[in-house]
Amino acid sequence: MNIDNATVLVTGANRGIGLAFTRELVARGARKVYAGARDPSSIQQPGVEAIRLDVTKPEEVAAAAARAGDVTLVINNADVAQVGGFLASDSEEAARRQFETNFFGMLRMSKAFAPVLKANGGGALINVLSIVSWINGGQLAAYAATKSAAWSLTNSLRHELASQHTQVLALHMAFVDTDLARGLEGPKTSPEDIVKRALDGLEAGLDEVLADERTRLVKQGLTAATPSYMPARS
Repeated sequence: MNIDNATVLVTGANRGIGLAFTRELVARGARKVYAGARDPSSIQQPGVEAIRLDVTKPEEVAAAAARAGDVTLVINNADVAQVGGFLASDSEEAARRQFETNFFGMLRMSKAFAPVLKANGGGALINVLSIVSWINGGQLAAYAATKSAAWSLTNSLRHELASQHTQVLALHMAFVDTDLARGLEGPKTSPEDIVKRALDGLEAGLDEVLADERTRLVKQGLTAATPSYMPARS
């Protein structure tokens, strides 16, 4: 799929990876970019159309699909995260809250916009996932579980949408230099680099982009004698 002259909707577009997507899309010649956010006044990027969109609210998703009927690319970027393991006292509440945005929000958006993409020739979905789709060290336990579920959702959508010629791309990365990862230790990639690799992959017709070296190593290690999702042996 070509970005030039595309009409794109980005969820969670007011900061971080979402903001980087809107900037790069404009730079690559997208005809129109809808920038979705819970508070449209938080969208400050020139050249985009702000749209009120909380992916946890079915009525706002439906309104977005009705308003943005010309969309050819949907980027499911909105997510939330909370540090903590599954044995924390609030883990059930934290998991429900994160699943509502990170999994059900993505599902809700994909269902609402699948007919829009079909009507406009097929188009594409980019689902922003993570290295923690495959590994879970307990630091972001519920968040990792949501990304594993979103990976499975993405794999299913790829099959379900094939008949309408909708490209479905899964974007995986390790830590990115955004607010979400600010307090986490380890090397971080800039959101601009992640976005450029994602859009390059989309235009190349890929189904999956592993956007940094650590992610590529973890994916390769899933079938190792000691898989990458296992704890390191002392």
